[in-house]
Amino acid sequence: MSSVPRHLAVILDGNRRWAKEKGLPGNMGHAEGAKRIEEMCELVWNAGIEYFTVYAFSTENWSRPDAEVSALMKILREYLKNCIKRAAKNNMKVRVIGDKSRLDEDIRKSISDLEEATAGYTGLKFTIALNYGSRDEICRAVKKLAERVETGELKAGDITQDMIAAELDTSGYPDPDLLLRTSGEQRISNFLLWQCAYTEFYFTEVYWPDFDKKELEKAIEEYGRRERRYGGV
Repeated sequence: MSSVPRHLAVILDGNRRWAKEKGLPGNMGHAEGAKRIEEMCELVWNAGIEYFTVYAFSTENWSRPDAEVSALMKILREYLKNCIKRAAKNNMKVRVIGDKSRLDEDIRKSISDLEEATAGYTGLKFTIALNYGSRDEICRAVKKLAERVETGELKAGDITQDMIAAELDTSGYPDPDLLLRTSGEQRISNFLLWQCAYTEFYFTEVYWPDFDKKELEKAIEEYGRRERRYGGV
């Protein structure tokens, strides 16, 4: 196995707890977490990682207090606005996955502009999961296939795993080799359920705002020590 994962996926966790322990408002934790994403994009690319996917806002996050959701959307707006310049500087292709229909129109426009502006870049393939939930993603994929069955374009018995994968938000990208979650939680919280069938997991107690180059190197080193087996081989 390669000592460096080709595709790293990260569940960004611990922003609010980081802020609370420092006596800061929770929104400060989210803002610091956004800064960490910017730094990490450059670090993972320099480490030899080609694909980097972050879980930024889940379908379940809407249930948080309105003030927190509003603050997150404000941070998101600013991040997307600045991301085009950073992507151009770093030759970084950006893709946003999830159900974008619930996001405000201006955010959807920023996403479209960002994806269009970076489509031809050949460096890091950076994916942001926004209003994303894996069960929702799979459900949307199945509905698309069902529509093709209804029109007679496809027979139900002909549906394959590859067909389902092709309808997922991540179509065209390789599955994650390593899924990392910060803050000590050891679950994947409805993130890339289909794609993580054979992914290695790495959990750390470090909060996301404190996750740095040293912590990334620890995760990569641990990944490199593992012997991956498929199908019991």
